[in-house]
Amino acid sequence: MFRRYFIAIGLLAAAAGFCQAAEPTSRTVLVLGDSLSAEYGLKRGSGWVALMEQRLAREKKPLSVINASISGDTTFGGRSRLPALLAQHRPGIVVIELGGNDALRGLALSNTEDNLAWMTQAAQKAGARVLLLGMQMPPNYGQDYANRFSALYRNVARTHKALLVPFLLKGVGDVPDAARLFQADRIHPNEQAQPILLDNVWPELKKLIS
Repeated sequence: MFRRYFIAIGLLAAAAGFCQAAEPTSRTVLVLGDSLSAEYGLKRGSGWVALMEQRLAREKKPLSVINASISGDTTFGGRSRLPALLAQHRPGIVVIELGGNDALRGLALSNTEDNLAWMTQAAQKAGARVLLLGMQMPPNYGQDYANRFSALYRNVARTHKALLVPFLLKGVGDVPDAARLFQADRIHPNEQAQPILLDNVWPELKKLIS
């Protein structure tokens, strides 16, 4: 009788969606992002994702890093690519850095939030912990739009119990002399900025691997 009781409890828990792993199910970190993570305009191995892999090695954290970032990608693109990536790599941690291109293309914020939520849930159901990397829009987009855009990352993280870096470009895009940290296009951070991006991500990532 008791055995049947505990089996039933387990089935109910699974059905209710308690699928966020207590600890990573594998030693793989999957980064799903756009040009900010894909080393756009940078020499190979100098982007923040590569620097993260190097820091993990220095600190003797036995994790492998898969950088599945594609320049120009949107949350819809990430959503369409994620299931195959989860099946192939079976990551214990998924870092999602998407949404900036949605805003640049004027896509509906509701769709961006829905896509981020879907990806977060899909990764969690696959047994991974999730870290969202938020973005902010410049003032010329209007304060109301900028506030709603940054808020959608908080909404997804809070609702689905994911960790969040509120602004990946903190210390890069919000400083008085920001131009020195960007490439000539004034959109993509240069090599000098990459360690700052990693320092923004690292504290939250450490919570997932400790």
